[in-house]
Amino acid sequence: MDQQLRDYLLHNREKQLTELKKFLAIPSISALPSYKVEMRKAAHWTAEMMKDIGLDRVDIFTGKGHPIVYGEWMKAEGKPTVLVYGHYDVQPVDPVELWESPPFEAEIRDNKLYARGASDDKGQVFMHLKAVETILKTRDTLPVNIKFLIEGEEEIGSPTLPSFVEKNKELLKADVLVISDTTLLERGKPAIVYGLRGLCGIQIDVRGAASDLHSGLYGGAVQNPIHALVEILSTMRADNGVITVEGFYDKVRKLTEEERAEFASLGQSEENLKTQLGVPDLHGEEGFTALERMWARPTLEVNGIYGGFQGEGIKTVIPSEAHAKITCRLVPDQDPQEIADLLEEHVKKAAPAGVTVSVSQFDKGAPFITPFDHPAIQTAGQAYEEVYGVPTAYVRGGGSIPIVAAFSEILSIPVVMMGFGLSNENFHAPNEHFNLENFDKGLEVIIRYLFKLSNGL
Repeated sequence: MDQQLRDYLLHNREKQLTELKKFLAIPSISALPSYKVEMRKAAHWTAEMMKDIGLDRVDIFTGKGHPIVYGEWMKAEGKPTVLVYGHYDVQPVDPVELWESPPFEAEIRDNKLYARGASDDKGQVFMHLKAVETILKTRDTLPVNIKFLIEGEEEIGSPTLPSFVEKNKELLKADVLVISDTTLLERGKPAIVYGLRGLCGIQIDVRGAASDLHSGLYGGAVQNPIHALVEILSTMRADNGVITVEGFYDKVRKLTEEERAEFASLGQSEENLKTQLGVPDLHGEEGFTALERMWARPTLEVNGIYGGFQGEGIKTVIPSEAHAKITCRLVPDQDPQEIADLLEEHVKKAAPAGVTVSVSQFDKGAPFITPFDHPAIQTAGQAYEEVYGVPTAYVRGGGSIPIVAAFSEILSIPVVMMGFGLSNENFHAPNEHFNLENFDKGLEVIIRYLFKLSNGL
């Protein structure tokens, strides 16, 4: 990257951070209906920024959900087209009392920018906008064609985006999709995520008597819904971490030896992981390392269980109902609907006598994987290495971004997930922050990547 581009970034850094703070000041919480006005404000702020950096076309699409913002610059004839996806919505801030500074009043401490959305995902979206601005202001042109698609529903599962992408395939036509909503492997060690786990969730509702019963009068004569629920849950996973739902593993794509070797080469210590998490031992499916289990094996977790008396002391009741919430992280080639149906069937078979059991299905998202030797991904890795000075790691992500699989399937283009956050930046938690070291380096990586892509894919 030449000195003119570096000088522009250096001379405009404070201005850029001031602009980012204004973006972060908008409480664009998609999950709460009371923030609808703020969601529209964030969409319009994003659109105005696209105009300010020099994009030729900017549109705000409104419909059933929160607005979708689109922008493009398409004057690089014969060059690849890059589609950048991100989101302007953020998570709720509760518990607000745990924030050391107001969540929507961005504050810099120890070269870290603290605010809700600083890392997930406003800060990373902003970097792509400013990378494009830097090139346009110093070159009057771009090395590639660029399109932006910034939505406001990622934190609630992107319910309306897949249909929008399907209806606008021609508008969104591109050679590569770039997403910055992931993290580095660790500080100073860049990583490209080439796979994500999918997701499905269910709720189990167990009902017994019509109302809570006195345990002295009726104990021993009726089924306790909490006991029944525990009995059901105990049939779903063995002591060795293997999930015992029939058919659960039937379509799981096995890890290749190349992938296992790549994971092992990252040198991630399981002892350090125990210390980091504050647990005496790790636990999971036998035959796999912790990284393999977190990134490339499916899971079944009880996320919540409740029923009966919750107050202090003892209340001698047999509760009338009990509930559990379960989610599964899925891997290629598991189908979320198929797995949810298997879970429901298993629960109903395992239900003991004396209670009524029902199952509700919730969020579903398909897993995603793309070959990490694809030129679009390897080129991104080169851009990282030139800036960070160390080899790029190619990893899978244990979490789920359901829209990524939809993008890949609908648009049939490679997806490059090149994030700049760190795993300890408290996204979704109080005191979310973004290390400005990676803001600065990330801008340079993105600029280098766009120039490298101009040579073709």
